[in-house]
Amino acid sequence: MHMLEVEGVSVHYGLLQAVSSVAFSVAKGEVVALIGSNGAGKSSTLKAVAGIVASRGSIRLEGEPVERLGPEQRVQRGIALSPEGRRLFGRMTVLENLQVGAHTIKSAAERSETLKWIYGLFPRVHERRAQLAGSLSGGEQQMVAIGRALMARPRLLMLDEPSLGIAPKVVAEIADAIRKLNAGGMSIVLVEQNARLALRLAHQAYALERGEVVKSGKGAELLDDPFVRKAYLGV
Repeated sequence: MHMLEVEGVSVHYGLLQAVSSVAFSVAKGEVVALIGSNGAGKSSTLKAVAGIVASRGSIRLEGEPVERLGPEQRVQRGIALSPEGRRLFGRMTVLENLQVGAHTIKSAAERSETLKWIYGLFPRVHERRAQLAGSLSGGEQQMVAIGRALMARPRLLMLDEPSLGIAPKVVAEIADAIRKLNAGGMSIVLVEQNARLALRLAHQAYALERGEVVKSGKGAELLDDPFVRKAYLGV
């Protein structure tokens, strides 16, 4: 059974159609990348899965339809999104920002255990836990944003542009964390403008143009695909 199945999903903002009948699936324990140029509909697709924007079509998590559920209920079912632009509360500490992500977890022991796990994954987040989130570098903020999404103990983690505007050294640390999470069995959907990074991390990948899937295949195959190399890798 797939962790996630998206079929015929479309998103409109007023008269503008951002996503048009997109279909993709994520197997359990798989990293799936959505690549494409700016405005291709990648972020809107993730927001539709998270329930943050209204959409048409079918979204199933482990075979169960979730398209009628609100965002909060989808988090409870195991879907978490780390949004583009990080969206942290700058005047709150790193720890307070992480705790915001744990609102669906009732057990204090589980929250404490999850924090330890995130600190192990991102030692810098542990070092900065008492600092105001607004005082961190972009890369550190990105780690906190991913940590906040992980506080809900998701089965499906969606990352929207985790490498955007971040120093290459920190991008490598975040890529390493994605590999570790996946090695631990987590299913991940990765939206990235850095197509080369995304395709290296992904088992399966989908290229979006103007809200539609125009190409799909294994990550390694798309790295060598002439269309993908020309359109997204600048080769």
